[in-house]
Amino acid sequence: MNLSARTQYACHAVLELALQFESGQPVQLRKIADSHAIPSRFLVQILQQLRAAGLVASVRGAAGGYRLAKPPCETSLGEVIALVEGANSTRSGGATAVSPVARVLQDKWREIATTEARMLDSTTFAQLAEQVQDATDPMYYI
Repeated sequence: MNLSARTQYACHAVLELALQFESGQPVQLRKIADSHAIPSRFLVQILQQLRAAGLVASVRGAAGGYRLAKPPCETSLGEVIALVEGANSTRSGGATAVSPVARVLQDKWREIATTEARMLDSTTFAQLAEQVQDATDPMYYI
């Protein structure tokens, strides 16, 4: 799957917010930008788009920042990708199938796109946050 930099940055930001969700504290834009090497000006635009869609909320003030508007278990990877890339971002395979070879390939591409969409829609940011935490928990050997 080829995702635009904007979509990748949006997913990084939402996952960072998911990791901090339980604390109840907003995450400062600078922390997200620095942690993921995202240009701040670009991140502001992305977070505004996510806020307009109701995925994130902004908190003003010195201790302000951004937080998820709903629990991470209620936001899927597919939802964020569709929001940033557009709802019709699936690849159709191009031209109309005029030969048996083209029809077979087009059918396979549709099948793959359907499987991909199902996987993205069933992957929540809570699951991803858990995987990040598992990967960063220290291992103790005896």
